[in-house]
Amino acid sequence: MGIFYRRLPRFDYVVPKTLDEVLKALNKHKGAYRLLAGGTDLIPQLKKREIKEPEYVIDLKGISGLDTISYDGNGLKIGPLATITSIAQSPAVQEHYPILAQAALSMASPQVRNRGTFAGNICNAVPSADSIPSLITLSASVKIRSARKERIVPLEQFFIGPRITALKANEMVVEITVPQQRETSRGVYLKLSPRHSMDLAIVGVAVTGTCENGICKDIRIALGAVAPTPVRAPTAEAVLQGRQITSALVDEAARNAVTQCSPIDDHRASREYRCDMIYVLTRRALNQILLS
Repeated sequence: MGIFYRRLPRFDYVVPKTLDEVLKALNKHKGAYRLLAGGTDLIPQLKKREIKEPEYVIDLKGISGLDTISYDGNGLKIGPLATITSIAQSPAVQEHYPILAQAALSMASPQVRNRGTFAGNICNAVPSADSIPSLITLSASVKIRSARKERIVPLEQFFIGPRITALKANEMVVEITVPQQRETSRGVYLKLSPRHSMDLAIVGVAVTGTCENGICKDIRIALGAVAPTPVRAPTAEAVLQGRQITSALVDEAARNAVTQCSPIDDHRASREYRCDMIYVLTRRALNQILLS
């Protein structure tokens, strides 16, 4: 069955020139606006009436300096207009955070990646978002600003429910911050979907960790599309932390990860299948990070 796209609803189109102008507009039009960055989620949602029709759409694309990706000794900073493609192709990301490049290349089509942004993917807050599990394993945070103040929120605490975030009505994400990782740290993002990057994740598993002389020194496991929000698997991590890594221990951790989730039945996969795939992908990712 074809998808029926309706015309866009009526709204006032706002084109600010500076970030300060954006923040003033957010404060003025609290709860009555939508921000437009790449638009790859927003425009289809508006056409299909999947979200409340806004009175104002505030376009961020004309503001300089919001598309930067910078790296120094303290970590990585990603601007809210940095595209998915620019993140995948960033030399700093490829060298220091290859798991983010993997996640970026697993998302959508080249055309969508050329316009869509990591910040938009995060703020859309769908449980299957590909960028989020990898960022969570890297202990990423988001910098949030309003016209009056700024605050930092760890990404794990940013998601409240499906399509619901900790953003207030007059706030926006102005930066994604990823701290410096250990030199020996490795990461991998594995995604199960019918058409790889061209489809949503049925299950997504991100693992970042360090193994020295066969001992797990640090491990972070995050899962997508298997709960109302992307989630960490802390008890699965505890199975491995500080212990001599064996295939049996990896298997135990992967089985434990299944208990950290509450997947649903839908037209894309059953709950039982998702649980099986959490185990398979987590075990596969842990083997790559800790045993290969």
